[in-house]
Parts: sequence; structure tokens; C-alpha cells
Amino acid sequence: MRKNQTVPKEVKKQIIERVRNEGKSVSAIAKEHGVPPTTVFSWLKRQTENPQYYKEVVKLRKEKQALLELVGKLTMNLSVMEKKETPK
Repeated sequence: MRKNQTVPKEVKKQIIERVRNEGKSVSAIAKEHGVPPTTVFSWLKRQTENPQYYKEVVKLRKEKQALLELVGKLTMNLSVMEKKETPK
């Protein structure tokens, strides 16, 4: 595609769908369509409603995993303590 050439909305949508669904790299799909990869990345960025939201979700998932591991360890420790205190 020539520099500063407008890409039709249907083509943009098709490219974005391929990137999201096919598992191919942005560079490979962009090359197939004759579009610079940086352009495709900018389209993807614009389609993301709130990039901070996704960062927060990732952070919360990590915190959840850490808390689950902590609860598991505490449960095991409590179980061991209860066994030691149980009269025989």
C-alpha cells in the first residue's frame, strides 16, 4: 500500500479480526495486506477501550494467585497444628 493511502474500514476490521483470532503475528498479517505493522498496532490500540483496565486485570489476577497460595499455606499450617494438639 502506498504511504498515506486510506485503508477501507472493512479491510481494517478484517486485519484486526485476523490478528485476534488466527494467532499469527501482527507483522505477518500486516505484510500480507501491504500495511505497515505500526499502523496495525495503532488500530489495535484505538480499539482497546481502556488500556489501563487490562493492566489492572492482570495485576488483580496476580494478586489473587498470591492470596490463594497464602491461604493454602495457612490452611496446611493450621491442619498440622490441629493434628499436633489432638489428644491421642
